[in-house]
This record gives sequence, C-alpha cells and structure tokens, in this order.
Amino acid sequence: MRRRRLRGPSPPDPPKSQRGNAMLNPVVFPEPTLVPVNGVELEVFEAGRENAGRPIVLCHGWPEHAFSWRHQVPVLVAAGYHVIAPNQRGYGNSSRPAEVTDYDIEHLSGDLVALLDHYGYEDATFVGHDWGAFVVWGLTLLHPGRVNKVINLSLPYQARGEKPWVESMEEMFGGDFYFVHFNRQPGVADAVFEDHTFRFLRNLYRKNEPPREPQPGMALIELARAETPLGEPVMSDGELAVLVSAFETSGFTGGINWYRNLDRNWHLLADVDPIIRRPALMIYGDRDAVARGANLAEFVPGVEVVSLDCGHWIQQEKPEETNRVIVEWLERQDAARP
Repeated sequence: MRRRRLRGPSPPDPPKSQRGNAMLNPVVFPEPTLVPVNGVELEVFEAGRENAGRPIVLCHGWPEHAFSWRHQVPVLVAAGYHVIAPNQRGYGNSSRPAEVTDYDIEHLSGDLVALLDHYGYEDATFVGHDWGAFVVWGLTLLHPGRVNKVINLSLPYQARGEKPWVESMEEMFGGDFYFVHFNRQPGVADAVFEDHTFRFLRNLYRKNEPPREPQPGMALIELARAETPLGEPVMSDGELAVLVSAFETSGFTGGINWYRNLDRNWHLLADVDPIIRRPALMIYGDRDAVARGANLAEFVPGVEVVSLDCGHWIQQEKPEETNRVIVEWLERQDAARP
C-alpha cells in the first residue's frame, strides 16, 4: 500500500486578478510555431533566422518553459546565432503523450534530432539547464554527430553507477525525496501542484533564501502549500504570470514523467560510450542545491567550469553574467577551430 503524506485542505491560490498581469512583462519573446517532430508537435520559439547556419538550441528544465531563456535569446542573436528554443514534450503547448515511457531519453533526444532535421541542420550547439542539461548530456551520448558543442547549467554529467538512479536515491535520501516520491507515488504531487499552480511556482522561483532546517514530508508538496514565500523573487510578477498561465494549461504530469523514466534511462544508456567527446562548458551556481560533479572531468574531458554567485535558476538570476560567460566561451571555441 502506498503511504500518502497529505494534509487537510490549504487555502486556494489567489484569483488571477491579484497575481500580476502577463502584459506587464517587458521582455520581448518570439512568437511560437508548432513544429511536427518525432511523432509529436513542439512549440518552438525561434529568433535570428538571418543567422542561418549557426544554430544554437536552448533546452529548459523543470518546471520551466522556453521562456526561461528570455534573457539569452536576444544576446545570442546579436552574437550571430540562429536561436531555437523549444518547449519540450510535456510543456506549454507542445504535445503531452499519455504513456509515461514516451518521456524517456530516447524520445526526448529524438525530438531534438528531428528538430534539427526540420531546420535542415546536421548539428548544433546545445544549451541545457536542469533537466534540459540531462537531456543534452544524453543527446550527446546517443547522437554525438548531431552535437558540436555542449553548454550545461546546474546539472553536471550524471555517471550511471552500479544501481539505477531512483533506487540509489531511495537508499540515500528516503521515500520523501522528490525524485523517489514522483516514482513511488505517481499522481500525488502532480495533483497538489495543479491545485496550487501559482503558489507553487511563486514559492519555488526564489533566490537568496535564508537557511532552514529540513522538515518532514515531501518538500515540494509542502512548498506548494506554503502561504508565505522565502527569499526574493527570481522574476517579476508579469514574468511569473507567463509561467503560471502555461502550467495552468499544461498541468505538471508531462514534465514529472521525465523523472519517472530515470531508471529506464539508466538501462537505455547501459551500452553507450559514456564519454562526452565534444567541447563543453559547465556553469554552476555557488548556492545551487544540486551537487557538483566530482567526476565531471573524467566523463567530459577538457570541460571548462565556471561558477556564478547564485542559486539554481542561473540564467534567470544572473542573466548578464550567464550571457557573458556563454558568448565568450563560444567565441574562444570558434577562434580555436582550424
């Protein structure tokens, strides 16, 4: 029997009229296009088509959206890149298949390969944050010929280890750790997040949070129910409204299904050469809760590592610094080419 650590009803999210107006958002973001790829449709935000021939694909994490790259898109276009930022399957107005296994690394990386085919590119530079970084690492292992450079934020390369990932996490962190909870109690967290979409995202997208003692229960469920956020907001009310509106439409299950394929991915990657053989940049946040990769250089030879003074939402917390690091690294890579 599954044990559900649920409490009584909590106050509902405030009405939309009290949450800020998406139209107040000053960021100009490209209009999306629905692109058929790999048996699904992806909502793609594209800019810099005049720079055709220099593609760079931006891959968001969870619970994010292509909009998380809003500060990077114009800078990369100005640097001469054709920027392609998809909402990956399960997010925004992209397809949300019903089968959990449709969100494994073969499907997610296959979407990106098909996206390159759609635009007529043999390869591209791929940038990933959080779960997007996991997908970019996996894409580079499964389809190395389609990736020319790798830039990842927050999540370092994850070595397979001797046991499947969720099994290992359950032994180390217990059943309330969110990776484990998503897998062992399917649907429970999804429902709480959907009942409190605004509150969950408002409370999650924070920076400079004060230290606090660990609490019992599933931390993200408790976060979704908390009436008062901690720290400072990562984004404006208008920017948050864009994200809230997207998840009120899509729900959270598609994105959480990525977590529910973690052990399946462990098996799918068993026979793949585990070494990343492409130029790579890894950007960490000094105050990110995600652990750094102790063996990163072993699996990503020659990787360049940069740390910024921020938390998990790196490209949104420190947009100017992130842009500078990425553009300068790309320039050095171009200068080093024969």
